Amino acid sequence: MTHTVPLPSRPLRIAIAQACPEPGDIVANTATAAAMVREAAEHSGARVVLFPEKFLTGYEPDLIRGDPERNAVQAGGDERLDPLLRACSDTGTVAIVGTAVHDSGELSVSALVLDSDGTWATRYDKQMLFRTERDVYRPGSHGLSLDVDGWRLGLGVCYDSGFPEHARAAALDGCHAYVVGALFSVGNGYYESRMWFPSRAFDNTMYTVLANHVGSTGGWAACGSSAVWDPTGRLVTEAGPDGRELVVADLDPDCLRRARNAHSVLDDLRDPTLESRKRVPLSRLPSRNRPEFILQPAPRHTRMD
Repeated sequence: MTHTVPLPSRPLRIAIAQACPEPGDIVANTATAAAMVREAAEHSGARVVLFPEKFLTGYEPDLIRGDPERNAVQAGGDERLDPLLRACSDTGTVAIVGTAVHDSGELSVSALVLDSDGTWATRYDKQMLFRTERDVYRPGSHGLSLDVDGWRLGLGVCYDSGFPEHARAAALDGCHAYVVGALFSVGNGYYESRMWFPSRAFDNTMYTVLANHVGSTGGWAACGSSAVWDPTGRLVTEAGPDGRELVVADLDPDCLRRARNAHSVLDDLRDPTLESRKRVPLSRLPSRNRPEFILQPAPRHTRMD
């Protein structure tokens, strides 16, 4: 069912960066991102560094909509990102960094992919917009997979990960990991992330990787706890709930192989377009022939002797 993509031959070391951005200050946030790329490369040898959703701009929809020339990254090249491009080039690191992007008069919530040679490689635009985002941003029109050192990485942004179909599309494109920058908040957001990411991992036998904000951005109190789950849905590593932090994990091809040998869901999946669906109406006993019951609370336990 999946595209024929061989399993990787060696581990991929990925660093997950969590920090609190300055509202609308792309220069300051780029400096923070560049410093964290250098730190991840020098201290751990990370090949890929993942940042949260809209990290370069802050979440800040009002600021971004009010002055997109200043408070969003400009498509096609933005010199304010040069320090981050140099950090990628100097260290041989790929950075996946969230930002709002201003492109031909429209705004998108994007993940920029900056290659290890210091160039803009591509960008992914968030496809599933949260209800508070729809008046500001346009949705992306397609998914995106990256090939890095034999690993295929499927990109998502925050709310994308709440839709099983989004991660499944990446898996069916041969992805070995689903990589997401996000803003999950204290309370229900933390609960959602702990439901969604292990599920996306287990259902698709692939790694899932989450980079989340800490502190406050755009009026949201973020819960941190950036993390990695293995292809069986088990937690590999997790950051704390607050404070600037880098967590590092090795995506292991042997773990991926074992999971897919044990749980062959991707091989066994039939093409959903071939599935027909029946609708069967059930007969309903006319109410005049049905005895009336007053429903009582159901017993919590039933003893069977």
